[in-house]
This record gives sequence, structure tokens and C-alpha cells, in this order.
Amino acid sequence: MALKELPLVDIVIFGGHGDLALRKIMPALYYLFWQNHIDPRSRIFSTIRTDDTDEQHRELVFNKFREFHPDNFYSEETWSVFSSQLFCTKMDISNADDYQELAIALNEFPERDRINYLSTPSSLFGDICTALNQTGLVTQKSRVVLEKPIGHNLQSFKEIDDTVAAVFLESSIFRIDHYLGKDTVQNILALRFSNTLFMPLWDNKSIDHVQITVAETVGVEGRWGYYDKYGAMRDMVQNHLMQLLCLVAMEPPRSLQKDSDSVRNEKVKVLKSLRKLNNREVAEKTVRGQYKHGVSNKQSVPGYLEDDDKIHESDTETFVAVKAEIENWTWNGVPFYLRTGKRMSGRFSEIVIQFKDVPHSIFPNDGKPLEPNKLIIHIQPEESIRLLLMNKVPGLSQGMRLRPVELELNVLHDDPRSPTAYERLLLDVIKNDATLFMRRDEVEAAWEWADNILDTWKEDNIMVKKYSAGTDGPSSAVALIERDGRSWHEDS
Repeated sequence: MALKELPLVDIVIFGGHGDLALRKIMPALYYLFWQNHIDPRSRIFSTIRTDDTDEQHRELVFNKFREFHPDNFYSEETWSVFSSQLFCTKMDISNADDYQELAIALNEFPERDRINYLSTPSSLFGDICTALNQTGLVTQKSRVVLEKPIGHNLQSFKEIDDTVAAVFLESSIFRIDHYLGKDTVQNILALRFSNTLFMPLWDNKSIDHVQITVAETVGVEGRWGYYDKYGAMRDMVQNHLMQLLCLVAMEPPRSLQKDSDSVRNEKVKVLKSLRKLNNREVAEKTVRGQYKHGVSNKQSVPGYLEDDDKIHESDTETFVAVKAEIENWTWNGVPFYLRTGKRMSGRFSEIVIQFKDVPHSIFPNDGKPLEPNKLIIHIQPEESIRLLLMNKVPGLSQGMRLRPVELELNVLHDDPRSPTAYERLLLDVIKNDATLFMRRDEVEAAWEWADNILDTWKEDNIMVKKYSAGTDGPSSAVALIERDGRSWHEDS
């Protein structure tokens, strides 16, 4: 991309010295600049609560960048130019009077696109947007990026979003979910809608079930106060896992070009088709767990209630498993098994599409059943796509013996480094492309489905099941899928 084609933008990061801003957002902006996606005349402002000068702010950003990204893609010359774009301003972001210094700086170039990245708790989104409006900092070229989760239920989401919507048009609101910026996640669309091999097989006639797992080995890592207000259902299922489910189950969008609503329309249809579980079904088809003391990465680790060297009392779930069902012609009868948890045996995110068995096997195969075909999409820590097929064992053995083989469907990166999810999404914000961001009705539908489960857990006093750190969750999560004659996928 030639520099003359780059838009001139002013980016304001609210909560600029927070962990997300320093660990993810600022490095992503540096790499975009390094790859000539950001004009060197653009500016990046960070709102902070300390009296740091611009130079002290730049030094902090640099030190955190080198701590989290000790790779070979740092250039002193590039950093020198990039850091000259970095500025900071001390303010109480909930007080409109403190926005005057920021207003003076931004109004030097009123014609520029303005991107407001709210890297703060969602409870502050309304105050920030209201203050921006009162200070005259919202123009026709202003956009706002909202981090998840927005609110802690449907009602609180609506209250927060109503306040934001009173200032920004829906087309200017970018509700971010970083999972949608991952190459392999986007590749689900490419795999499904550009290959006639898969398109006729992608329905309840050919697919037996779908598994979506997001497993973490870490605990709450000093974020106990935050996490205890949300738990795994709000923090992971309502957004990350719902988005992955939508990409697997959605119908073909009309277009991906110049129509950000085309994809989002189809995702909303999926969310609105999710079966709402009654009280009995919530008890049977969901599992909530909480990790206790155990061994992770060969080290003894405390339980959730022992975090921060304190003893807590809480029934917040750190693990969730759900059997979800989509009530439409395409997916009726195909269960979607969702699973996420902290302090599990491994760190991985994957989608497993398991196809149905062959109607009748003609192969004796030493009495062993044929393994069903599986499409295995690994999202992290390494991105890959594999297709599991049955193939003949070479040789002169009596009869025809078969064994599973894997066909790798991975694309080699032309780039020496893989762009991060935040790079992709921030570039889309700069380009004003909302395709990979969530629309209001999409978030509402996801909250409505999740709230139904959360409310039932509370009303029926469904307690968390304990599981040892370093394991794969409560035994009831295994029973959840095995009752249907299935099992969780495990890589051999």
C-alpha cells in the first residue's frame, strides 16, 4: 500500500497504560506502522492517570513492547519514527472537564478520522462517549471500539449500548472480539464457501456433531476481582464460543465485499435459532465447574478460591460445558458441544466437525470400526486445519486393513511473521470495515441465550462441580457428551 493511499488518523486509547493497551493494542499499532498501514503523520494518544511526560510514556510503551515481543521484527529506526507519534494526557475519563487538553490536540486536525479505543471496563463506556460528545470531539469521521464483554447481562448491555448509541451511529461502533481477527477463524469462511467439496456436506445430512473447545492452562492470574464478577459463561461462552459457533453454522452471506452487514445478518440468524433451554434441560445439558488445587505444568497451583494468597468464597464458574442445538432445517438434530475452562490440562482452541459414519462398511478391518471423518480446526496456540480420512494400510496383509490418515490443509504465510488478531482488527477499524465486528442485535441475541442459562443456574441453585487444576474439567463434562454415545476429541 502506497503511503499516499493511507488515511490520516488520530487514535485515542482510553486506559492507555492498562495491560491490554500495552500488551496487545500498542504492539499491533507498531506492526501496522512497520508494514506501512499507518501514515507516519498520524497520532496515537493514550489517556493515563499519572503525571508521565510524553517521553516517559514512550519509554514505558517501548519497555513493555520489548518484554512481550522479543522477536527479530523490531527496528530501531522504525521505532524512532513510530514513537514520535505517541502522546499521553492525564485525565479522569469519567469527567468531561478533563478532556480539554485532548480536545486542543485533536482539534489541530479536525478533518482527520478519529478512532476512540475504549480499553476500559464496560461500565465506563457510557461516561467516555458522553464526555467526548460534550467536549465536541465526535465528528462525522469518528469511530469507537468497544472491548468485550459489554455489560454482564442483556439488560446491562442495553443500558451501556444505549448511551454509546446516543453519541455514535451504529455504523461507527466497532464491538471487538479478537478471536475474529485470527487467520484460521477467518479461514472457516474460505474453507466453507470457496470449495464445492465441503458445501454440499455442511448440514445435518452429513455432519454428526460439532465440538468447540477453548482451554486455558492459566488460572485467573491476579484478576480474581474482575473474573469473579463475570465467570466463564460471560467471559468466554457469550462471545468467543458464540462467534465460532456462528461461523461454523451460518448460511453463505450475500457478499464479503463492501457489505459488512452481509456476514453479520447470517450470524444473527444462527443466534436467534439457538434453542433456549428450559430448567430441566439446563440441568441436563450444561456443566459449570470451578478448579481447585492441583498440578499444572508440573507445578503445584492454588485453587480458584485460594487466589492472591487469600481464601475467598465464591461459586463463580471457571469451566462451562454446554450442549447447544440450532433449530433450523440445516442443523436440526446436530448437537454443538461447547467447552471452555481455566487451569485445564492443555492450552488450545479448536473446532472439530465430525461427519457421520459410512452407512455400511464393506471392510473387515480386523473387526475394528472405521473412524469417522473429522475436520479439525486448530485456532491456538498453533493455527492449522486437518482433515481426518480413512486409508488402506500399505502391504500384503490378508484382507484390507484401514487406518486414519491426516490431510493438512494449511497455507504457508508469505510473511516472515504471522500478523496478530489485533493487527487485523485494528486495520479494519482504520479502513472503516465492520465485517469482523459484532452488531448490536448480534450481541443482544448472544446475551439472551446466555442469560437464560445463567438465570436458571441461579434460580435452581445449580452448584459448581469441582475439578483439579491440570485436568480437563469435571467428570460430568465427560458424561455430558458420552450420554449421547460420543466423546471429546483428543489428539493422539
